Amino acid sequence: MSQTAGYEPTDRTVPTRSRHRASYDRELVHSILDEAYVCHLGFVRDGAPVVLPTLYGRVGERLYVHGSTGSRPLRMAGQGGGEVEAPGLAVCLTVTHVDGVVLARSAFHHSVNYRSVVVHGVARQVTDPEERRIALDALVDHVVPGRSLDSRPADAKELAATAVLRLDLQEVSAKVRTGGPDDEPEDLALPYWSGVLPVARRYGTPVPADDLDPAVSVPAYLTALG
Repeated sequence: MSQTAGYEPTDRTVPTRSRHRASYDRELVHSILDEAYVCHLGFVRDGAPVVLPTLYGRVGERLYVHGSTGSRPLRMAGQGGGEVEAPGLAVCLTVTHVDGVVLARSAFHHSVNYRSVVVHGVARQVTDPEERRIALDALVDHVVPGRSLDSRPADAKELAATAVLRLDLQEVSAKVRTGGPDDEPEDLALPYWSGVLPVARRYGTPVPADDLDPAVSVPAYLTALG
């Protein structure tokens, strides 16, 4: 598959409802992933489903999440060794933006405008030192671009306590809803307000730490966010 081609639909990435809202466009998927902060990582533990919210970062066609080396899902992903590939952990990762609240004349047709991505795959621990460095920088820069160069890198003790998981973007789909409410024709004359209440993310003024040296100014990459 070329880097410009879309993702190939699979049985798991084709929705059973509202198929017209599904997309496998690579640029759309990347844009949705790059705009969010938090993903939800789902997996099965002891026969029961578990879903964890966590930060993530994207580097090309890979997503990275991190956590403590003692974290159960990170241990379950395995480390492998030598020429033996880690067994990995089957996961489902999701990201969602809510862009508007859709208010219809009927309670049944209330909805939200959204952009979402669902990724299926096998997450594996990253052990290569250079890839770990790239992944950890990406996690920091995903939240605030440029921040990894404006903070102290992790030291040996911190790196030893941190595990990183890699999930390749292969089995992926996006789903998007836009527009107004889908009111029934017989409801159009009802005396209820109908339309969309937009929802947008906004950055406030950076608040310095109580112990920050007053001589340290707010970096340009933060003021640019406003």
